[in-house]
Amino acid sequence: MKSGFTAIIGRPNVGKSTLLNCILGQKIVIATDKAQTTRKRIKGIYTTEKGQIVFVDTPGVHKPLNKLGEFLLDEAKIAIPDADVILFLVDGSEPAGKGDRWIAENLLETEIPIIVVLNKVDKLKKPEKVEENLLSYKTLFNKNLPVVRVSAKTGRNIDTLLSEIYKKLPQGELLYPEDVVTEETMRSVTEEIVREKILLNTSDEIPHSVAVKVEQYQEEEDIDRIRAVIYCETKSQKGILIGKSGSMLKKIGTEARLELEKIVDKKVFLGLEVKVEKDWRKKENSLKNFGYEQEK
Repeated sequence: MKSGFTAIIGRPNVGKSTLLNCILGQKIVIATDKAQTTRKRIKGIYTTEKGQIVFVDTPGVHKPLNKLGEFLLDEAKIAIPDADVILFLVDGSEPAGKGDRWIAENLLETEIPIIVVLNKVDKLKKPEKVEENLLSYKTLFNKNLPVVRVSAKTGRNIDTLLSEIYKKLPQGELLYPEDVVTEETMRSVTEEIVREKILLNTSDEIPHSVAVKVEQYQEEEDIDRIRAVIYCETKSQKGILIGKSGSMLKKIGTEARLELEKIVDKKVFLGLEVKVEKDWRKKENSLKNFGYEQEK
């Protein structure tokens, strides 16, 4: 039996969270087309008769502009040394760029087995263009690495990818019980789902300036009662998040509540309010308060 950790590393928006959700067959990580959707390492646990792959989804790697950005980069860095296999996920619909080269040179100079995963190749109609892009990623490394072309959106070639991962994992017993899919608590799941609905319903700087904190989570037999606060950085952002006569906040709350009800399979009461925490992304205390603190 094989078991071990597989870190998913790549630039923002290459499809890391979509890939993990696709492999697990259920949504455990929020996924949008906006940078910084994933802010923390999240484990997704895939178990079959062959063994267990503990995937570690990481934030998209980019140059940090503030304390939050430094935290996001550290989350990706920390996942690498503990991994048995690394998936370097790239956007195969375009050639390698500066960001991909930086990751290869600064994070992936390692003896840990790496698989280059070409995502989004289904967007290209010309096979020669796919080969051209593939070559640009291969030249980032001075060794020959296995390459798997996938579509995280449609599930194409996921079985091939899983076979490649199992080949490289060490022998070992299951690290988690068979029925466990993630370590995430309902508090953190709620925070992420509320943040996802904000990402999907707002634009410009709002998505990056928002943090969500569950202040109260009370489980009852027929209903879960949740109270959460959305933090932003300016009064104008607060106004946008609340919307005219509270319309935006109501929309975010309703969408989040409906998704949470599917997860817990019962009614959910979700109370949301918006508060301003000026420049929280630059303050260590604020980051710590919102859960953006490296695990010791």
